Amino acid sequence: MLEKLLTLHDRSVFYVRDTKPAVFYLADKEGGGVLINTPVWHEAIYRELQREAPLNYIFYPSRFGAQCTDIWRAKTGAKTIAYGEEAAAIKDTIDIILEREHRFSRTMDFLPMSGRTRASCALRCKNKPGIVFFGPILDYGPSGWPTIIPHDDDYSFENRLIGALGLQDVKFEYAFADDFAPGECYYGPGADAAVRSEISNLIETI
Repeated sequence: MLEKLLTLHDRSVFYVRDTKPAVFYLADKEGGGVLINTPVWHEAIYRELQREAPLNYIFYPSRFGAQCTDIWRAKTGAKTIAYGEEAAAIKDTIDIILEREHRFSRTMDFLPMSGRTRASCALRCKNKPGIVFFGPILDYGPSGWPTIIPHDDDYSFENRLIGALGLQDVKFEYAFADDFAPGECYYGPGADAAVRSEISNLIETI
């Protein structure tokens, strides 16, 4: 059920197969296990996660990835996390409501980037090589790299563009988004340069 995508010296990234929005598991030596989005509850998935690292936190980049939230909380004891007004849009319980500049640990923080939804937020692993989990903020484009693709239900496409421009100075080697598909999507290394190029090309066409 788990597919290992990336192994670094202090953390690994796994994809929970056949999930949409994509569910990722960050097994971190410092923070333990962080689940990004939740699938429909399944005991077998939880056992696999636990084999990689004890599940301590569940992070929702947006309301789109919040499935069976209260069941996951009750069955695992993990703390749920979401940013600001996005937490209010998730009908189940959110334990930690983030504010701007909120740090998760010494090596992890958050990048609020509203636009796809009112309060979408990315999770960033800061220590090199950096990793960013963008949730629905970026989508995989025709090149296979994350970019911005307009949606009819965007809260603000303009805000999405402004947030993406703010990535110009953010360093990260790997990037993951909600519409991830194994074998079709690139995630790194070199994700920051690829994303910057994608955004620049998009702006030239507007």
